[in-house]
Formats: sequence, structure tokens, C-alpha cells
Amino acid sequence: MKTIVNLALSVVVREIEDTLETYPYHPYQQAFSIPEVRQRLISYVLSRIPGHYAVIDDPEETAIDTACLYTCTEEKLHIESLIQHGIERILQEDSDWIEHHIPQTVTPGCAASNWFG
Repeated sequence: MKTIVNLALSVVVREIEDTLETYPYHPYQQAFSIPEVRQRLISYVLSRIPGHYAVIDDPEETAIDTACLYTCTEEKLHIESLIQHGIERILQEDSDWIEHHIPQTVTPGCAASNWFG
């Protein structure tokens, strides 16, 4: 049985992971660790780049070389730009929802004290 595989997907997922590593943990990495939010970002980027597909014989085959898909510096920069724009857009659009799904970080020096009762 032959299966059609979207090769761009693995490239985009890898680039998203690399990009998010450069962002602060809160709220960026926390927000995009939520599967629904990460999926929105993946969809955002994939819908704005050309697709690359392959037909494979074995659906379990994972050793497909995707490194050569977006070798042009301009294409790579375009994907990185889309990821950054998507991150900001999704955080802005879903800020209320995200605030309720990730805990706020508290800076110890700025936290209210109950020492005085």
C-alpha cells in the first residue's frame, strides 16, 4: 500500500522547535507546548508555503530526507519569518485562552508577602 507524505510538515515542525528554543520559556514555549496551539502554528505556516509530497511504500518509513527541500536561504528565511509572525499572531489572538491554560510565573521579589498577616 502506498502512502502520500507531506515532506514540508517535518521541515516546519523542526523549524518551529528550533525557533521556539530562542524564545523565553514563559509564555512562548509554554503556550506552544499545548498541542492545540502548536497545531495552529503548524497549520499557519504550512498554509503559506508550497507543499512537497512523496509517495512511499511503507507507512512506517521515517527516514525520508527532507534536508534538501528548503535549501535556498530565501526559502528558509521565509519559513522562519512565517513562524515568528505566526507565534506573535496566535499569542495575540488567543491571549485570554492561553492565560487560562498556562500558569503565570511569579518573580520571588515581586510576589505579595503574607509575612505580615
